[in-house]
Amino acid sequence: MKLGVICDGISRDLAHTVDVMDEFDVTYAELQFVGEHEVGDHSPQEIKEIDTLLRDRGKPVSCLSRHVFAGLTTQNKAGDEAHTKHMDALKRVMEMAHTVGSPLVRIMTNKKEQILFGYGGAEKWNVAHGAWDATLPLIAPAVELARAEGLTLAVETGNGTMVNSNWSARKLIDDLDAEDALKVLWDPANNCWCHEAAMPDGYDEVRGGYLGHVHIKDVLVDTPRATLTVKKMGEGQLGPSFGPMAEALRADGYDGVISLESVYHPGNGDFEAGFRDCIGTFKEIFG
Repeated sequence: MKLGVICDGISRDLAHTVDVMDEFDVTYAELQFVGEHEVGDHSPQEIKEIDTLLRDRGKPVSCLSRHVFAGLTTQNKAGDEAHTKHMDALKRVMEMAHTVGSPLVRIMTNKKEQILFGYGGAEKWNVAHGAWDATLPLIAPAVELARAEGLTLAVETGNGTMVNSNWSARKLIDDLDAEDALKVLWDPANNCWCHEAAMPDGYDEVRGGYLGHVHIKDVLVDTPRATLTVKKMGEGQLGPSFGPMAEALRADGYDGVISLESVYHPGNGDFEAGFRDCIGTFKEIFG
């Protein structure tokens, strides 16, 4: 399968990251922060330099991952000042995507309301009424922009966002009738927070054309204590799921990229060291 890394998990120095990628024969570059800037905030000259470096070194871009829509709430409306700021940033990321040849642009969703749907009385007393319906018009203009630009959006399953499971990501796509322009960026470690099992539950939700991109890291969640620990790959709660996940992706002919999200460090804040601790297991399972 196609393996990559979120580059700033190694270093924001892209040239150094590419050296490390070469050391471990990792091909696909997912860009989030490069140098001092998040994607969408680089100058045309900086984008040209990024593109030249990656093309010269044989590193195709898999996804441009800005935190578009992160931080918005259900109180925001499409076209308000905050939403317009995010849409303007998305337009800049799409311009960069055309230059660097990225097929995907990552978006997030607005902040999570905990209970969106309910039955047996919960629909009256517990549901955050209108929260899901308020989310759809925030995302719809991004889908239309992607169609106009000939690009595909990937909505990430986030920890504290309205889309925090593959189930909710698929529902967003279906409710927007957007399967042509919006795919799921599956981060099974993030989904642990809402207790969606990666296999088979999470994966079954994105079968049949919904899956666009995958992030891999391992975690231990303690939701009652509001605590998240990133673990060396294979030593967290997802360890038993990675093998079945890889087998299912292969069996179904998944042709997207799987990015190692290098957010683990071995206790010293050195994320490159964390990458080196995890890359062997990552390649063994998904390679």
